[in-house]
Amino acid sequence: MEQKLAKKINDNGIIAVLIIDELKHAIPLANALLKGGVSIIELTLRTPVAIDAARAIKREVPEITLGFGTVLTTEQVKAVVDVGADFAVSPGCNPKIIVEAHKQGLPFAPGVMTPTDIELAVQEGCRILKFFPAATAGGMKHLESMSAPYQHLGLKFIPLGGCNINNAESYLRSPLITAIGGTWLAKRPLILSEDWDAITNNASEIRTLINQTRGNL
Repeated sequence: MEQKLAKKINDNGIIAVLIIDELKHAIPLANALLKGGVSIIELTLRTPVAIDAARAIKREVPEITLGFGTVLTTEQVKAVVDVGADFAVSPGCNPKIIVEAHKQGLPFAPGVMTPTDIELAVQEGCRILKFFPAATAGGMKHLESMSAPYQHLGLKFIPLGGCNINNAESYLRSPLITAIGGTWLAKRPLILSEDWDAITNNASEIRTLINQTRGNL
């Protein structure tokens, strides 16, 4: 992942993970997050409108750093590059997808849960990795043990899966963590009910916690 983007992710400390079902929600959702101080999103490729929603956000809310999640095929890699994605992530570590992402010039963070996953990712040149599913895999305790043999490589991790406002600080205080992934900021029901104020409040809450934990980086 190129240095400027890596710094932006680390400085922000939070990536909002989103599932958008209706195109009309894309712009107000992005603005609600931005209002609360969250400017990096991972838009999951789980709905038919995801690509169009990304185009709308790129066009109307350029302040957002736009990433894609659930990137599972080489065709999806090409599709998100065409939209102008800033980065992409996947739940697992598929070398074929990583190779295609690098070929397309797309910063990519594969998902890891085991030492084998880490070694596959490192083999393909990745240094920022998605730790998934973080909570059920054992949280920071598991990550610290798993990553210890690779400490000299300077790897950084984005935990996702079970992260929330109550455990965010335990992740954010670790030098292993560059940012946390947050589905709780804008859960599907909040988006579908268009509760933009609640989403802004969630974003403001984590932004305050990050500033307090990391000293206003």
